Amino acid sequence: MRSEGPMHHDAPKFYYVYIMSNRSKTLYTGVTNNLERRVWEHKQGAGSEFCRRYKLDRLVYFERFGDIRGAIDREKQIKGLLRIKKIALIVSINPAWRDLSEEWYKRHRYQPEIA
Repeated sequence: MRSEGPMHHDAPKFYYVYIMSNRSKTLYTGVTNNLERRVWEHKQGAGSEFCRRYKLDRLVYFERFGDIRGAIDREKQIKGLLRIKKIALIVSINPAWRDLSEEWYKRHRYQPEIA
């Protein structure tokens, strides 16, 4: 079997259901196949109009799925929950409402800027 380098075709593909928030705890639920890129887009204001308007820049919750149908079904389920239930879901894994992506984009202070 021929190797195609680190990203060969049978590498598992994952899908994520995630909840973004802000200081005032406005919530947005979405689905993506690249959580790191999608959260970065939200942080840059490149998300939806809703996310831009409310500056939803904190990843407070996510779940990982092996297939897109499961992820979409779960996204719909979460979107259908009352706000109080969404909050309970977040608090169950993230009681302090920390930005779970906080460390993802940090540069070492001596690392050069990428132009």
